Amino acid sequence: MTTRKFTLTDASTGKTSTLEALSPTVGSDVLNIAPLAKDHGVFTFDPGFMSTAACESKITYIDGDKGILLYRGYPVEQLAAKSSFLEVAYLLIYGELPTAAALKEFTLSITRHTMINESLLRFYNGFHYDAHPMAQVSAVVASMAGFYHDSLDINNPRHREIFAHRIIAKMPTISAAAYKHMLGQPFIYPQNSLDYCSNLLHMFFAVPSEQYVVEPVAAKALDLLLILHADHEQNASTSTVRLAGSTGTNPYAAISSGIAALWGPSHGGANEAVLQMLEEIGTADAIPKFLARVKDKNDHTRLMGFGHRVYKNFDPRAKIIREACHAVLEKVGRPDNPLFELALRLEEIALSDEYFVSRKLYPNVDFYSGIIYSALGIPRDMFTVMFAIARTAGWVAHWQELISDPAMKIGRPRQLYTGPTARQYVDIATR
Repeated sequence: MTTRKFTLTDASTGKTSTLEALSPTVGSDVLNIAPLAKDHGVFTFDPGFMSTAACESKITYIDGDKGILLYRGYPVEQLAAKSSFLEVAYLLIYGELPTAAALKEFTLSITRHTMINESLLRFYNGFHYDAHPMAQVSAVVASMAGFYHDSLDINNPRHREIFAHRIIAKMPTISAAAYKHMLGQPFIYPQNSLDYCSNLLHMFFAVPSEQYVVEPVAAKALDLLLILHADHEQNASTSTVRLAGSTGTNPYAAISSGIAALWGPSHGGANEAVLQMLEEIGTADAIPKFLARVKDKNDHTRLMGFGHRVYKNFDPRAKIIREACHAVLEKVGRPDNPLFELALRLEEIALSDEYFVSRKLYPNVDFYSGIIYSALGIPRDMFTVMFAIARTAGWVAHWQELISDPAMKIGRPRQLYTGPTARQYVDIATR
């Protein structure tokens, strides 16, 4: 794996160290800085981990400059066009696309694990009716460790597989229960006759008093969104799952920690912020004035849904969702959706403005995903929950990769301490 070596010399002492560069299958080399602490007594300083590779992984690759996203080597555009979410989940977990027989067996396993324990359903009654659904989902997922003692040995490959199937199967049920609790409606049990996304929509929108028929275009659009959100390399929530998992905690606790990290508005809540921004703009005539505020250094207005921490070009997922918006809005009877039309106009104006182009502020996946969720009837409080359902596949894959790695170590970042030096305690009477 090593291709290059670097020599680091301490100018004050003349002491040198040799640092090896590790080469990936694709992407930038990674410098192994482990000898620095031993040879020179120093650590690296990298706020936000902008230049730090915290692990080795074979799951997802991103080239931000070229707008490339690969799941196990497969371009996300191909998977979005030809695959299904459960097929992608299988790919992420097992490393290869399934055969027809393997996918059938996997789908059957997921379908038969969708029910949750009745005691878990009663947990929801402990939440106030207006409790945020992410609070409910993260708590219920963490509590699952108290119900599945039979498969919590993280060193047992079969236990890890059972957990993977269970959590992917139950996340829609857990999420739908949070939504129903928020509405004050009865819980709707999963239907094994429905596919993954149709079942999710059924649990969300069906009521006992009347028949509910899932619109195929809605289920297909949701499946597409789940594929595009299934994994995204070492983002904040995935890194959180890995860090929690490195302690040896049970997998439900690790996934719950990822859900909590995803809850942050800078991570999973961005698509909700996009809709709020579009509503604040109001009409296309107000776009120039809004963009002027964005460019004003003394104004704190932000252009939500543009730019990305990794992508310095178009987010490949945004292109796919943009096209899906048209089909969904037309099918659900809202082809002239004002927010979608406003989003298209905002994109057009912003991408003709040198200010945004020079800063490579292109639309990302969040710019359009919220519009589709809204068209499907999913409320904004549930947007991040939908993200969590999708990302569970990636979290599971990364957790499994971490636990099965014989070189795994507990995560322990270092720090640049700038607090007081050692000082003596002063009795309270003399302070």
